[in-house]
Amino acid sequence: MDRIRIIEGDLTLQHVDAIVNAANETLLGGGGVDGAIHRAAGPDLLDACRALAEASPGVRCPTGEARITRGFDLKARFVIHTVGPVWQGGSQGEPELLASAYRQSLELAAQHGLRSVAFPAISCGAYGYPQHLASAIAIGEIRAFLAKHELPEMVLLVAFRADTAQALRDSLAQDGPSS
Repeated sequence: MDRIRIIEGDLTLQHVDAIVNAANETLLGGGGVDGAIHRAAGPDLLDACRALAEASPGVRCPTGEARITRGFDLKARFVIHTVGPVWQGGSQGEPELLASAYRQSLELAAQHGLRSVAFPAISCGAYGYPQHLASAIAIGEIRAFLAKHELPEMVLLVAFRADTAQALRDSLAQDGPSS
């Protein structure tokens, strides 16, 4: 059974145990997928994010890390918030930080016994990460994690745009069948 699936659609409508929020370090909402998740989850999500401890002033989740809250009005029971890097040409640690964002999100899902998790294309929107590079990192990290862990049983990659879905499919196909 394939444990990695790619679809084009709305992340906030997925029937999974958790959706991953491509957030900023404040975790207080923003644009893109972050804003869409906050709108769909309702105001309780913002309150839950505010209640998370700050790692440093104004930073609840440093880049490359992940935090978890309830999903409130979402179909998903939980939101895993992670912060991907802003693309600066690739020489500022962006690949390692993006890989860490996927890995830490999957670790939280496994620690909480979650069977299914849906990811957006982290850092590919306003943060400007090239889709083909980000897709290869996403698929590589997800495959490596699933090879060593029973949970999550299914990882769904939800692309908002067709070109993003295609970049993910291309990366998935390059490495052979999914886990």
